[in-house]
Amino acid sequence: MSAPVRIALVGLGWWGQKITAVLKAAPDDVTIVRAVEPNSEIASAFSAAHDVPVSADLETALADPAVEAVLLVTPHKLHAAQIAASAAAGKHVFCEKPVAMTRAGAERAVKAVEAAGLILATGHERRYEPPIAAMIKAADAGDFGRLMQFDATFSHDKFLALDPTNWRLGAEDAPAAGMTATGIHLLDLAVRLMGPAKSVVASCETLASSLPQGDTISTFICFEGGGTATISANLAMPFVSRCSLFGSKAWVDIRDKAHVEAPDGWIVTSASTGSKIAVEEIGPAEPVRDNIVAFARAIRGEAPYPITTAEMINTAALLEAVIESSRTGERVLL
Repeated sequence: MSAPVRIALVGLGWWGQKITAVLKAAPDDVTIVRAVEPNSEIASAFSAAHDVPVSADLETALADPAVEAVLLVTPHKLHAAQIAASAAAGKHVFCEKPVAMTRAGAERAVKAVEAAGLILATGHERRYEPPIAAMIKAADAGDFGRLMQFDATFSHDKFLALDPTNWRLGAEDAPAAGMTATGIHLLDLAVRLMGPAKSVVASCETLASSLPQGDTISTFICFEGGGTATISANLAMPFVSRCSLFGSKAWVDIRDKAHVEAPDGWIVTSASTGSKIAVEEIGPAEPVRDNIVAFARAIRGEAPYPITTAEMINTAALLEAVIESSRTGERVLL
């Protein structure tokens, strides 16, 4: 058995704490040997609880020879510089989504990491949810026939209690309502299933809150290879998450029973040509952990990391177009 990958966890907020908790179940693959957190109170508590050094700056972690990889759980505007610095220091990079807010930014990130011979991974853990992984596998095998439409929503009200100055609500880090928080996961799935996008039109509104960048966004996407997607994300409604894939031979609808923060399984409804509609319940899994474990195993050469850098670039390009369309209300060509 190979040694676990030694990582520096950069950012100890809500999601950084979630990642810390789930990685306790993967000690053979990943171990946190250092952390980075500018808030001294949070840093001290984390260091005491987990017996790891915590620095206020990334540079200290990058200079530590014990660190093989960094896991960035930081505001989006910091990703570009942090990825570049990490690659220059010879560290593999797992960056929470989005890797970048633009196609050009994603291309620079990919180039920096690949030129150094390193692995770049990203926080699209939805691909590791068992029913979604099964959907992707079946689509690749041709079981759906010609893919025609992807339809999905991922909404919650967790941000309503945030201070309005929180970076998760800011114009630079989180424009277009919930698209960078939740909708980006669905953009990733759409690109994985349907290929690069050709055009998008988006509508962004503030309907049930005072969130500064809006609380409701809906998009209609056309793809280069044909087919469409409708994707929505709301930050002012009770949790709901579902996605549906429709093809000429079959369709599937996947509904989450709880937020990925505390997964509780899925309800899957499906049918194929000539069959009755079937309903199945699938038990809980921990996709956040599984995504990071896949990153670690790619570093060890055990298996390629399944989210390709081309897909990261195409998802960033689609996100950039969604943000532009949400601002203008016009159809944007990619």
